[in-house]
Amino acid sequence: MFQKTRYEFLLSYLAVFATLLGIFALAVRVVFTCNLSQKIIESLTILGQSAAVEVELDNGRLKVDNDFPLNELIIRHQALQWFDSQGHLVDQQGQDILMLPLSINTDVQTQKTGKVRIRGVTLPVIGSKDGRLIGYVRASQSLEEFDETLAQLNWGLGSGVVITLALSSVGGLWLTRKAMQPIEQSFQRLKQFTGDASHELRSPLMAITTNAEVALEYAEGIRSTDAKKFKAIASAADQMTRLTEDLLLLARSDQSIDLRRESVNLEELLHNLVELYQPQAKEEEISLSANLIGHLFVLGDSVQLTRVFANLIENALQYTPQGGTVEIQTMRVGQQLYIKVKDTGIGMTPEQLGQVFERFWRADEARTYRSRGCGLGLAIAQSNVQNHGGTITVTSQLGVGSCFTVQLPPYP
Repeated sequence: MFQKTRYEFLLSYLAVFATLLGIFALAVRVVFTCNLSQKIIESLTILGQSAAVEVELDNGRLKVDNDFPLNELIIRHQALQWFDSQGHLVDQQGQDILMLPLSINTDVQTQKTGKVRIRGVTLPVIGSKDGRLIGYVRASQSLEEFDETLAQLNWGLGSGVVITLALSSVGGLWLTRKAMQPIEQSFQRLKQFTGDASHELRSPLMAITTNAEVALEYAEGIRSTDAKKFKAIASAADQMTRLTEDLLLLARSDQSIDLRRESVNLEELLHNLVELYQPQAKEEEISLSANLIGHLFVLGDSVQLTRVFANLIENALQYTPQGGTVEIQTMRVGQQLYIKVKDTGIGMTPEQLGQVFERFWRADEARTYRSRGCGLGLAIAQSNVQNHGGTITVTSQLGVGSCFTVQLPPYP
């Protein structure tokens, strides 16, 4: 139980830590990408401004005095283009040239076609004499280096996140183990106390029950009022005995003990239980029946499985009124066996269904209706079913009845 809790804590811790690391890595990437992109735009703007100085208007035509070293542009993966005021290409220089049409309304353009992306910045060229627009210059640059840098950043951030999570999982496992240690020790002491107390209470309770039964057996020698008191004592002792037995069983089931693994014939087990509880059902005028299929074998402990279905049948008989029915059904669906215990009892509300397997819990209606238990039977049943790798669920409707379904893996 605590092993599962430790892993749940560890997974929750890692999930939160991984989310925070992911947000941090994403924020770093976004900021880095924006800054690097802005630097490229600023660099292209400076290049374009330098290229605009080399332009002049000669007899109504744009003339470019191209003094830029071509080799330097090629090394930087940059290019320059000059356009007249109508957007017609006049001259260009470099290899990584932006092939998109000139966009006067867009300062920054990105060419996404092909293997390498190219980004360009367009600047207007103003005449130095009259201050009129005489053309445009567009500086462009390949984004291959930019994309490679981002790929390296992504790999570095991803590797950092994975390595950090791996180291955090080791540290988290150690921390969760240290954090759970006091709780485990307290729980072990509580289980030990529960088991010891239940065991020690058996002898005095047996003595009380035996003396009360002896007194009742010779009731002619005592007053009638005293006989009623002895009956109350015997009833209370019997109830306390049931409680101590259930507590001792729960204390043992909480411990990691090896079950007796053997082939158990559920058809025979359920048939014997129906025969066992048939007199009680007739006395309470309840119809108890079974609809069982053959070849119902599971691998497990016959004692624990008997306790599971005995608790379910007792629970159904206890909360079913006179004239009601209790039916046991079995079926095989795929690789699972299903055993259903249906009753036409008082039922439960949807809010109560979430608490039905809690220890010492009983519905308010159950507390006033032929209440003989102490609210541990279903908790014991659930624990035993889980020990066999199965599940137990319940559906119910208030005033209509309940249906407990046990799912177990078949054998072989």
